[in-house]
Amino acid sequence: MHTDTIFYQIFLTFHTLLFELLGEPIEKAEGYQFTSVEVKEKAFRFDGIFMPDSEEKPIYFVEVQFQPKPEFYWELITEINIYLNQYKPKQDWQAIAIFPQRSLDVENLTNYQQELVNSGRIKQIYLDEISSGSIGMGLIELIVSQENQAPEIVKNLMQRTKTEINNDSEREGIIDLLETVLLSKFSQLSRKEIEAMFLVSDIKQTKVYQEAKQEGREEGEAKLLLRQLSKRFGKLKDSQIQIINKLPLEKLEELGEALLDFGNVDDLYEWLKSHTEA
Repeated sequence: MHTDTIFYQIFLTFHTLLFELLGEPIEKAEGYQFTSVEVKEKAFRFDGIFMPDSEEKPIYFVEVQFQPKPEFYWELITEINIYLNQYKPKQDWQAIAIFPQRSLDVENLTNYQQELVNSGRIKQIYLDEISSGSIGMGLIELIVSQENQAPEIVKNLMQRTKTEINNDSEREGIIDLLETVLLSKFSQLSRKEIEAMFLVSDIKQTKVYQEAKQEGREEGEAKLLLRQLSKRFGKLKDSQIQIINKLPLEKLEELGEALLDFGNVDDLYEWLKSHTEA
């Protein structure tokens, strides 16, 4: 799984996380909806956008970059300008550039790029320099950690998940997300090896986790997808909800991958139509 996909899931699960990274009060997250928006020229797509519910709050454009990319800022500026031209928002905006460490940032910025950084229009965040915080911040810490640091971080995250998260479905979702991060970070290992190495299976044997699993893997997957789709597109039609609830696991997993490319709810409708016709 690509890193930007993982970050999309993390931001979708922890809606206050961006504001923690910015060092802002998490109360500022109130009224923001996290989504992924495609701009049509050259199929540019932001890793994520935090869209406010009022004109007084700024739009946050989020880009995650884990590989050296000399053209990163030019592409980011281009995406923003195309978006502003297409959607013509009334809100102010700020771009957040997220790097695992400072060394992967572009070394020499042009005067124009530096001006955008100096003015705060573009804010750079280096994940290895952030302080500990929420469970979401812990997942980011895990992503940028060294392999020998991972077991202790995982142990801490699992303990916090058991003690801090009271909702069964939320707890299950975080555990699955933790497993996804580990599978990406340790791609040479199988899921079973990951569970054995990091004792993820311990938490999966707890009564609460097993009770949540008894509802069926398909139902749990459908609930997660419906929650993600509702956050992106608002309330879905009852007919769409019924179709998604009846999808087999294989189709649910396909939909989970496809939704990252949906620009609006019509794309969801077309996907369901093409994948459920006899």
